[in-house]
This record gives sequence, C-alpha cells and structure tokens, in this order.
Amino acid sequence: MEEIDIDEEEFGFSRNYFLAKESGKSGKKSARKLSEIDLVDEQELRAEVSNIEPKHEKEIASLINSYKSQYNDWVFELRYGFGLLMYGFGSKKSLIEDFASTALTDYSVIVVNGYLQSINLKQVAIAMAEVLWDQLKMQPKGLHHKDEQPFDSRSMDDVIGFLDGPHVSENECLVCLVIHNIDGPGLRDSDSQHLLSRIASCSHVRIVASIDHVNAPLLWDKKMVHVEFNWCWHHVPTFAAYKVEGVFHPLILAHGGTSQTVKTASIVLHSLTPNAQSVFKVLAQHQLAHPDQEGMPIDTLFTSCRERFLVSSQVTLNSHLTEFKDHELVKIRRHSDGQDCLYIPLSKDALEKLVLEINQ
Repeated sequence: MEEIDIDEEEFGFSRNYFLAKESGKSGKKSARKLSEIDLVDEQELRAEVSNIEPKHEKEIASLINSYKSQYNDWVFELRYGFGLLMYGFGSKKSLIEDFASTALTDYSVIVVNGYLQSINLKQVAIAMAEVLWDQLKMQPKGLHHKDEQPFDSRSMDDVIGFLDGPHVSENECLVCLVIHNIDGPGLRDSDSQHLLSRIASCSHVRIVASIDHVNAPLLWDKKMVHVEFNWCWHHVPTFAAYKVEGVFHPLILAHGGTSQTVKTASIVLHSLTPNAQSVFKVLAQHQLAHPDQEGMPIDTLFTSCRERFLVSSQVTLNSHLTEFKDHELVKIRRHSDGQDCLYIPLSKDALEKLVLEINQ
C-alpha cells in the first residue's frame, strides 16, 4: 500500500512538471525582444550608483599601501628593460599613478588612458619623442645628429626610429609610458597593439600598463609578450572601484543612444546561433552598402546566403528570419514594386557598430 502511494506521488509530480512545461510554451514565443529589455535613464542610474556606500575602504587602502614595498623592485625591473604589467581584480589607476609619482621621478612619464573610446597613438609617440629630445639636449655632449623638431611632420616609422636611436647610453635618457587599461576599447584592435609593442621595444622607452579584461593576453603573440613588451607580470588586486574608468562606458541597463542600442541588439544577437548571426551580417552589410534602397528582397538574401554556404534551402533561411522577427532584429516592408523586403530598424552608425560587434 505504501509503495502504491509513493508511485502515485511520483506520477503526480511528473504530470505537474510536464503540465507546467506545456503551459510555459503557450505564452510568448520569445522573451528576448529589444522592446522588452527594460532600460532606465542613464543619468538616473548613475545617480543611484553614486549613492551606493563603499565598503571595506580601510582594508582596500591598506592593501594598496602594502604594494609600496615592491616599488624598488619594479623600478629595478624597468631599468633592466622589462615592461611592468599589472593585473588583478579592481582598479589599478591610483596604484600606478602613486608608483609613477613617487618612484619614477628620474623618468619622464607620459600617461595614456586606455579606457577612453579613442586614442591617437601617433600623438602619444610624438609626445614621447619631444620629451626625449628635451632630455638629450640637457646631456653634456648635446645632440650630434640631424634630428630636429617638429616631430608631428614626420612619419610614424621616423618617430619610432628616433625613440630607438643610439643617442646616448640607454639608461641615461628614458621615457616611461604609463597606460591605464592597455586592453581598453580604444587600444583593443590588432593595429594599436602592434604599434604599442613597437614603441615598447624602443631602447629609450619603458612601459607600465594595467589590464582588466580576462581575455587581454589574447591580444599578443609570443614575440610581443617576451621580446617587444617583455612583460614582467605582477598580480596586484586592489578591489577598488572603477570610478573613473566606468564613466566612459555606457551602462548596460540604461538608455544611451546609439551605443546602448548596439549593446542591447548585440545581447539579443549573441543569443542566436553562429549561422544565424552570419545571415544577419549579410543583411546588415547589404543595408549599409545600399542605404537608399527600401530593403533587401528575400530572394536576394537567399541567393547571397546560399553562395556563402550559410543556408541550403529557403526553409532554413525562413527559420532564421522567424528568429530575427521574433526578436525584433529585422522587419519586413512592402517594396514599391510589390515584393517584400527585409530591413534592420537601426541607424547607419548603430548598424556599423553592431557589425563590428558580430566580428568580435
């Protein structure tokens, strides 16, 4: 009798489970729509974030202060040609600035804020060259070469050549490049990283940088890590808030114009399959290349995707289009000749940024 009761109880639990699953399917087809992502005003959200009381301030200050005992070792590593790479949880901006202002007084220091959205690396290299020029003029023997200012009229190769030139003993004239967030959005592309590695390998340059992204080491190959940057890694978690760095990034939960539209669309798009993302990219590139058209005909999209081996039949394409329409990534409108055309309801700037997001 007891076994029968147990079986009935288990049957009832299973029956209720599948009934709940069926009732869940009867609701909306998808909850991942752009219109359903509830976003608040960015100023309001930032105001609320600023009102959050900081915790463990004394412990954080004590932890950061404990790193000061390593300053002499860090200077020693710099003098012998290593680059310092600071990593660990928390903002390292205050720590690095304190190190630069107290232990690098014999250096000329140039600071780059990698957390900014755009950075002109040529201007950075020119500033370093001008600082090095001033140092060389102060040397007893003076300058015995034809290098003359202005550097802004020279090519990047010439500026780097000057920074790497055998002017005097390497340890006599050095320029230290401090980069907060070398993995930041303004420096994350391959060209910027290769240019920075060339600058870092110059004989009169030393570099101190911080990283915060978990995949930051993927930016460099073996030569860049061990030869050009010549990193000496230091784990210095500070648990400090990213107050300054966070100001320049749009908040995910807040309205932020084009940047935020791209972010929300990217969240939805990355929930789909890689093949669906590739189909969406074909449509996006066509829309960018033909801004005056009313949209992309479905037959044209099918032909383009089949040529790229993204779909094998109209049925497969329709399944992707159904996902796009359910998620409100793509809409359909009637062309002037009567055929249905697909279009992405985003501005040109937002769509260009979204295509870059897909590539990452």
